[in-house]
Amino acid sequence: MTYIEQYPAPQPGEEKGEAKLGEVPYIHPTCHIRASTIGPWADVGPHSSLVESSFGAYSYTAGHAQIIYSEVGKYCSIASHVRISPVNHPQWRVTQHHMTYRRRQYGFGEVDDVDFFEWRREHGCHIGHDVWIGHNAIIMPGVTIGTGAIVGSGSVVTKDIGPYEIAVGVAAKVIRKRFSDEVIERLLESEWWDWDRATMEERFEDLMNVQTFISKYSTTKV
Repeated sequence: MTYIEQYPAPQPGEEKGEAKLGEVPYIHPTCHIRASTIGPWADVGPHSSLVESSFGAYSYTAGHAQIIYSEVGKYCSIASHVRISPVNHPQWRVTQHHMTYRRRQYGFGEVDDVDFFEWRREHGCHIGHDVWIGHNAIIMPGVTIGTGAIVGSGSVVTKDIGPYEIAVGVAAKVIRKRFSDEVIERLLESEWWDWDRATMEERFEDLMNVQTFISKYSTTKV
């Protein structure tokens, strides 16, 4: 994983070219990256923001994604304008305005409300591996999305989604699973997302057919 404290601002005239993916992740120069880790072969698309988060190997954003205080697994496909863990305001206070915790900015104190920001961090999202999140979806704070799941475009996810489940709508509801429970169990058991590059290249074609894959890499056959 590559740790990035602060990604440099784009220089005048910089434009997106063909993303060159490899052990060093590709980060578009218009991105805002702060205090985050990004895995190899990852592709962070234009105008995306990644703050105090981890972004797994081979995962990508199509652009304009905003991710904060969250963990995103490997091989995730994140469409444009996705928001993961939009931060909450202190609704239990008299005013929800951020002057109550960004006190220095407004001259109400010499230090900000550290405890409030830590509370936000503790309610980040956890996105499993090989998750597909559709265009303009919002994943609310504290939500966990299981490996292999799909979130439909425009959905607002307020509750956890299990592995290989498909959820759509506002608020998002699970409409079905991608595979049978038996197949899901075998796929999770394989942990193929942890294969190294050499193994992935050797077994790449087996990813195209579920039954072929299970027959080779599951200890319990379906």
